[in-house]
Amino acid sequence: MNPFNKLLKHTMTTLRRKRAVPMLLLIALLCVGCGGNEEDFDLNTSIAEAYKEAQQAVNVGNYRKAISIFEQLQARFPFSEFATQMQLELSHAYYKDGRTEQAIEAAETFLRENPTHPRVDYALYIQALAYFERGQTFIERLFRKSVDRRPPRDGQRAFSILSRLVERYPASPYAPDARQRMVYLKNRLASYENSVARFYLERDAYVAALNRAKTALETYHGAESGEESLRIMIAAYEGLGMTSLAEDARRVLEKNFREDPVASN
Repeated sequence: MNPFNKLLKHTMTTLRRKRAVPMLLLIALLCVGCGGNEEDFDLNTSIAEAYKEAQQAVNVGNYRKAISIFEQLQARFPFSEFATQMQLELSHAYYKDGRTEQAIEAAETFLRENPTHPRVDYALYIQALAYFERGQTFIERLFRKSVDRRPPRDGQRAFSILSRLVERYPASPYAPDARQRMVYLKNRLASYENSVARFYLERDAYVAALNRAKTALETYHGAESGEESLRIMIAAYEGLGMTSLAEDARRVLEKNFREDPVASN
């Protein structure tokens, strides 16, 4: 074969190969696409099984495993039939695993996206519990001791959410526990207000002391420290020269706390 014919043959072969490359690539892409669809289909059919596995992990206290599964399912299937329920499950798992920040955020996301959902009471409950736990120090949790002088970091927020739960859903199965926690928080928050009021009273800042004591008495009505709030108010009124108001507060004290009717500092 002469050189010209050899060159022509080589050129034609090269062109055929080049035209074949795009076709092969197209076939490969189609195959990959088909494989991807099959994978998605398999994953979709396993959502229920994965969800059940996560719930079983929660039941045995393996919250980290449950969280991992729920997070993956949420990321892959944000619009599945389990998506809404998974938000609640994830919030609960975060709370049980001690991840209070994430529990609060997950519950808030659920409440924002599902304001009329029949399990809003549960989302409120979990969110309140997370704030409640986050607001307690190690000493309080270990010895069940209240530290009155420490600002209640999240106590007010927890109290507010629990109040909302009890007012909106009085028949909720979580309402009884919510009420009990509100009693604790009410006493905790009122004691803190009185602690601050005493601080002001000792420095003759009577208006500031009066305002704090009134907050403790009115906002947290029924708290165990109500007697102390009234005594602080009496002392503050007297310091301001408001004898008439001091006498009114004294009468309230005598009527409600008869064991020791003599108001003092």
